[in-house]
Amino acid sequence: MTLPVDPAEAKRTVRSAVEECLADLPPAVRVLVAVSGGADSLALAQAVALTGRPAAAGVIDHGLQVDSAEVAARAACECARLGLDPVVVERVDATSKGSGPEAAARDARRAALEGIADRLDAVAILLAHTRDDQAETVLLRLARGSGARSLAAMAPVTGRWRRPLLDISRAVVRASAAGLDTWEDPHNVDPAYARTRVRHEALPALVDALGPDIVAGLARSARLLGDDADTLDALAREAREALVAPDGSLDAVGLADLPRALRTRILRAAAISAGCPAGSFTSAHVDRLEALVSDWHGQGGVDLPGGLAGERSYGRLAIRRVPPVAERRRHEREE
Repeated sequence: MTLPVDPAEAKRTVRSAVEECLADLPPAVRVLVAVSGGADSLALAQAVALTGRPAAAGVIDHGLQVDSAEVAARAACECARLGLDPVVVERVDATSKGSGPEAAARDARRAALEGIADRLDAVAILLAHTRDDQAETVLLRLARGSGARSLAAMAPVTGRWRRPLLDISRAVVRASAAGLDTWEDPHNVDPAYARTRVRHEALPALVDALGPDIVAGLARSARLLGDDADTLDALAREAREALVAPDGSLDAVGLADLPRALRTRILRAAAISAGCPAGSFTSAHVDRLEALVSDWHGQGGVDLPGGLAGERSYGRLAIRRVPPVAERRRHEREE
């Protein structure tokens, strides 16, 4: 049974988390709060306003519901009432462009918030993701067979993006929003979305089977995996410097001597540096590239996204923009 949360105590908890998250920033610099109108984002807006530092609000209207403009206007009024200034409402095109609707909406939202922050000289963009959001993200990525970097899920700070509430439960955050004019996104209860099914079906089932600490445990796992991934990434960058030639090719023999965890990171970084789109470069591509190092028997090159290919020759692995391997082989046969 979930115990009730005292709104006053919840408000203090949320404000304290915000103050801690922003403690490294000078008090006079402006921050931007991303606001949807939901309880979580308005709780964050309220907490930021209570710190007394300059803060603006970016209210993003995705246009996905018939009343979305009204919802955005209500959220803007609430932000202004709380004391955030200026409050910017921006409508975005969240239709899918080759990705799912959730990804399309996220990309459009992030681009809009970046633009607002640039115009307002905001040094940080604050997002209202909670510990429960983090646990849901870990479960979704576990189902996809993700590695440590992906399972680290959402970082508290990534560049100017900050998530002050990542260690606070959704129940506490929402209790702190008591009295605010909040809105519940109907997508949050639509079973067509994978996150909704995780939130309302998978995670409650895990709580029933393993106890309420499962949410905190998943979030803690993400934090620990993030620490591990940061360390491995740093070691991979250091190792790559010793293996890469001025033309960008890599010493395949030296790569073979490294642990696979470092080798695959170096290969991924090399491919993306060469021009492979990060969103299209999958673990399957990494495995095929890695086979040119760990299972070398004179095989040909491998196709990569973005019109590139990886090939091994004379002990070096190169990733270059070339015609697809199949096309090259066809030309070779014709010759």
